[in-house]
Amino acid sequence: MARRPATRKGGRAPMATRGRKRRAGVGRMLWRGVAWTLTVIATVFIAVQCWYFGHVLWWTQVDPGSTAFMRAELHRLRERNPDATIDFRWVPYERISDNLKRAVIASEDARFTEHVGVDWAAIQSAFATNAERGQIAFGGSTITMQLAKNLFLSGDRSYVRKAQELLITWMLEAVMSKRRILEIYLNVAEWGEGVFGAEAAARHHFRIPAQNLSPAQSARLAAMLPRPRFYDRNPGSAALARRAATVERWMRDATPP
Repeated sequence: MARRPATRKGGRAPMATRGRKRRAGVGRMLWRGVAWTLTVIATVFIAVQCWYFGHVLWWTQVDPGSTAFMRAELHRLRERNPDATIDFRWVPYERISDNLKRAVIASEDARFTEHVGVDWAAIQSAFATNAERGQIAFGGSTITMQLAKNLFLSGDRSYVRKAQELLITWMLEAVMSKRRILEIYLNVAEWGEGVFGAEAAARHHFRIPAQNLSPAQSARLAAMLPRPRFYDRNPGSAALARRAATVERWMRDATPP
């Protein structure tokens, strides 16, 4: 017959047994804490994604009145001038020149009408370049990814922010047509200090409405997109002129949705 563990006077378990029970209790408390923390994180994550998706659904039918990028820029401008404003004028897709649509697609995302929001080849190329430089210099962003960033996110460069950008990109592609995505993008893109959207850009840079932009003017606006504030301050930039000439050649093969 197996012997029962010896106990001290009064029937108390030996110290080793009490120690094991105490450690087991602490372990259970730690696991409960971890489980609770993970549950809270998951709940917050899902709530945030639902918030994003709700806005995306709303904007399938309603035009955005502003974006996170616009609000951040207005805050920056008002730090220098409390009376500063931004120039933003929404115009429907039909009142934006097809020249600008073709130029932006050629310049920013040649496969815009073919992919589902993400150009993995471009991302892999950007990742390799970033690894060589030891910093995030290129993102491989498509038009949809740029729209996701402009609508909701900051200008910070990090892989966490890039992951959120991808999630919003898939939301946009899931519920919006390519035409709607391009319409919103052209209306909220930055084209100078405090200048947002095709209509404001056309009037700011050429004193004409967006529907009257010529191929050369459209190519120049598209070439400005990577550095809009810099080129707004330096309109005579030789780099801008070269880039615009290249975009004008490319845009002949681009087909807008």
